[in-house]
Amino acid sequence: MTEKIIKTHDVRLYYGEKEALHGINLDFKEHEITALIGPSGCGKSTYLRCLNRMNDLVNGVTITGSFQLDDQDIYGSKQDVVSLRKKVGMVFQQPNPFPFSVYDNVAYGLRVQGIKDPKILDERVEESLKEAAVWDEVKDDLHKNALSFSGGQQQRICIARLLAVKPEVILLDEPTSALDPISSAKIEEMLLRIKDEYTIIIVTHSMKQASRISDKTAFMLNGDLVEYGATKKIFLNPEKQETSDYLNGKFG
Repeated sequence: MTEKIIKTHDVRLYYGEKEALHGINLDFKEHEITALIGPSGCGKSTYLRCLNRMNDLVNGVTITGSFQLDDQDIYGSKQDVVSLRKKVGMVFQQPNPFPFSVYDNVAYGLRVQGIKDPKILDERVEESLKEAAVWDEVKDDLHKNALSFSGGQQQRICIARLLAVKPEVILLDEPTSALDPISSAKIEEMLLRIKDEYTIIIVTHSMKQASRISDKTAFMLNGDLVEYGATKKIFLNPEKQETSDYLNGKFG
């Protein structure tokens, strides 16, 4: 039986006095892809960023509720944020490779961990680029600036950079919305291939993408979790009228 790796309960987030997330309860199992869907401004990305404490960087934000990763408190006083973000990696909407070579991008996190052995670095860089389905496109140009590649290639280089440090959880905030359909399809295929190794949580505006790749879907609206369950059930037989209306394009 798959284990619950992240458990969140009664999650509330405030910008100053304004409550933006209203008591979200969501758990995530290992080796599953969960899609967070809903219209713009519904709280999907805000919630996602709570899971690796990216909202710590935003002024005036208060977060309450319970967040557990492997039964450890994500917001506990003993939690080191750097080690948390190693376990819970994030890929953003716009590709953000560092302005140096492909090799140095992917090796970056390993070097930060103190790994200096060239043989180990070479192996991990190749393995991560292969896992991210971009090795064949960059293997002859590993010392070329990562910014010189296409957007889709840059995004997969960013995913390889994350995979190199062996996270447990991968957070993806609309990772294909800035990409062409062919690049998007490559990333979807890659996520399906690697899900046996990771827990993957993806925010997506694309209903088709959510239905294609996710095992579970959570529908959010105005800071509330409206419905959560197996993707097939959510799409074919939703329990809530708001879910049905959103999936049928009546709003959003």
